Amino acid sequence: MPMAQKKQEARRAPARVDHPFKGIALVLLSTVFLGCSDVTAKYLSTSLPSIEITWIRFVTFALMFTPVMLPASPLHAMRTDRLRLQLMRGAALLGSSLFFITGLRFLPIAEASATGFVSPLFVTALSIIFLSEKVGLRRWIATAIGLTGVMIILRPGSSAFHVAAFFPIVSAFCWAAALILTRMMSGREAVLTTMAYSALTGVAILSVMVPFVWVTPSWSAIGFGIVIGVASTVGQWIIVLAYRYGDASVLAPFSYTQLLWVSILGFFIFGELPDVWTVVGAAFIVASGLYIAHRERVRRAQLLVLEERSPNP
Repeated sequence: MPMAQKKQEARRAPARVDHPFKGIALVLLSTVFLGCSDVTAKYLSTSLPSIEITWIRFVTFALMFTPVMLPASPLHAMRTDRLRLQLMRGAALLGSSLFFITGLRFLPIAEASATGFVSPLFVTALSIIFLSEKVGLRRWIATAIGLTGVMIILRPGSSAFHVAAFFPIVSAFCWAAALILTRMMSGREAVLTTMAYSALTGVAILSVMVPFVWVTPSWSAIGFGIVIGVASTVGQWIIVLAYRYGDASVLAPFSYTQLLWVSILGFFIFGELPDVWTVVGAAFIVASGLYIAHRERVRRAQLLVLEERSPNP
């Protein structure tokens, strides 16, 4: 085999292996980095526009993956057979970041995070269309309960309602789309390839937008922006790895542990305490997600039993 072909084969993604507990552990680890990124983004949103914060984040993201993008680099991994999916994932990831940071500008971080964590509910719906997963009545009931939790947090029609609460919901949908696209490429595309294309897609789109809202940042603001970029990049990289080991509907609910980190940091940094309605609504959302994960595990166990009983050799 020619040397160039050997290098390319070495960079191909390894075959997907079902190790759900390993995937869950990776998702839990990712929430630490993503939570720190979100808290820093809220702090920075008081001085810079959301588009500019997101742009700094993606520029940092891209710089971290420069060795992957350079053709002469031994880590070069830009060849892909799924360019369309890669670009779509990059755009979805950008949308998730931009809408969430915009919401943070107006909402307490615990409320924004709790509302944004409806993404597993969107994953459940999208997995039917794009992953051909079967969703039973119980999981749909759990999804409805999760949506009830969102309504409790938002309280539309009351004085507590803020129109900015829709930003985390749109962000959650974009994040769910990114997770589904990650799953569709899992085991077929190298992690470095997926991350590099996500970074380039975000930088390309935001570089067109940022001149219209540009505010010259201070050195400290640039430093915080870099922290956001590094923390979010590490978190995203761990997420990509996690989805090699389990189904989207199993892993996604465990991202709820990020609520713990942002609530603690939100209290110490911003003096914010989630009100009782946010806590109750978040409890509905978390319970819904955990039940969805439970039903998925039951379904997979049943499928394994059927396979073992199959008379086919």
